[in-house]
Amino acid sequence: MAVMQNDSDQVAAIAEKIRAGKTSLGIEFGSTRIKAVLIDDTYRTIASGDYNWASHLENGLWSYTLEEIWKGLQTAYAEMSNDVEAAYGEKLTRIGHIGFSAMMHGYLAFDKDGELLVPFRTWQNTNTHEAHEKLSELFQYNIPERWSIAHLYQCVLNNEEHVSKVAFFTTLAGYVHWKLTGRKVLGVGDASGMFPIDPETHTWETAFIDRFNALPEVAAQPWKLEDLLPEPLVAGTPAGELTEEGARLLDTTGTLQPGITLAPPEGDAGTGMMATNSVRKRTGNVSAGTSIFATVVLEGKLKALHPEVDLVTTPAGDLAGMSHANNFTSDLNAWVGLFGQFAEALGHPVDAGTLYGTLFRAAIADDVDANCGGLLNYPFRSGEFLAGLPEGRPLFARKPEARMSLGNFMRAQLFGAFSPVKIGMDVMTKDEHVQVDSLVGHGGIFTTPKVAQKILAAAFDTPIKVMATAAEGGAWGMAVLGDYLWHADEDLADYLDNRVFADAESVTETPDEKDVEGFEDFFARFRAGLPIEHAAIAAIPLED
Repeated sequence: MAVMQNDSDQVAAIAEKIRAGKTSLGIEFGSTRIKAVLIDDTYRTIASGDYNWASHLENGLWSYTLEEIWKGLQTAYAEMSNDVEAAYGEKLTRIGHIGFSAMMHGYLAFDKDGELLVPFRTWQNTNTHEAHEKLSELFQYNIPERWSIAHLYQCVLNNEEHVSKVAFFTTLAGYVHWKLTGRKVLGVGDASGMFPIDPETHTWETAFIDRFNALPEVAAQPWKLEDLLPEPLVAGTPAGELTEEGARLLDTTGTLQPGITLAPPEGDAGTGMMATNSVRKRTGNVSAGTSIFATVVLEGKLKALHPEVDLVTTPAGDLAGMSHANNFTSDLNAWVGLFGQFAEALGHPVDAGTLYGTLFRAAIADDVDANCGGLLNYPFRSGEFLAGLPEGRPLFARKPEARMSLGNFMRAQLFGAFSPVKIGMDVMTKDEHVQVDSLVGHGGIFTTPKVAQKILAAAFDTPIKVMATAAEGGAWGMAVLGDYLWHADEDLADYLDNRVFADAESVTETPDEKDVEGFEDFFARFRAGLPIEHAAIAAIPLED
């Protein structure tokens, strides 16, 4: 909802900004929600809208349909636009700048006529292990399974019929941007999850493109890789204008006018960096949602190839190391939902905020065991490269004499959710000795004060800051990238420090020694017990 509706002077001032186009709109396609956030020139959220959705399995691969993409976009935009009219009495005919962001990676491949060749393959798919291994060896640079180039190369290796017809491939944000502007471009951060980026030139690593094209099975194709990729753009670069057709796709009422300048479409890693003021070297953030990733902006390249660490870039093109886990809140949400059903069965239904808050606080209550009392939880709804799992099977396990309590159970849920991302983070901080001056938590899980922040501090054994904007999410970060188009003469990190976060409130949680010891004990059991997951994959079919 819009903010500060009860202050008539403020409402009038915001209405004037809306009429004058002193606004920026960010729309982010998350894994479970599409969110639209409109901000003014002081970075306040003045209107929002959203649409819930979920991926589905199609021929064994996680996907969303194009119809879902456009329905979700139009619904989220319509809710935001209606919010504007209800709060400020203004129909939204113009917006200063617009930007789209989305879950990174995946595979959207089109033919020369712009037709989708195969259903959208999302970042959740782990069927590209052979491509990951071969390309990582070829480049001596980690190419994770979910990266777009891994998907394309796996299609080549599998001799998929559509491969010879590919004329363009991109990410979800790049697809939406293309359809609304006609421009085949990507923000450099999102691009860095398609194919490696040269941090000096802020464009594709041309030497790697040459090596890829020289592979015999690729050389046999009727295309060259450089002709299939979108153009990478750094933050602050105008990335095209909303066309008349694009305006109708976005706003089905026909109220929004074309001609609006768009920011380069970014990935959720980049918008997470923006929302946490983490684009400067030696800063980092943990962006937690359906997936979770811990990102640190590096001072230089890593000394060795580490499959556990993705090398991506900030929206400005600086190199960053990322530990990315496919799984985070899906299993946690399922368990919380079960407790909600129990409350309803008792005749005492509770709202989601109360339910999550009550259960989360139990995880740090005085009577919990630091190591979860011997309980274990594996949150793997889908495959998890960091844990060596080709597929996912959510599991809860315990010894017969483990101390089963609500607090320990919820603590195990949260410890288990944070454990996969710790694998790659430990590689960066313990093996590569990456220095981190600031680590900021970001995402809805931090809405309940202290709980997730305290547990994350224990997992990484480092102070965790949560800012007042922590629950704003990537859509807000994308809106800020839209606003940056007006200030692109400033360094992006300075812009965030001096304008966006100059007066930002934050709370920092330092690691508690007992919590750190407890997490390390749990983490050791978590890793030792991973064969349970492999047994479950073998015993429980993915689809009936």
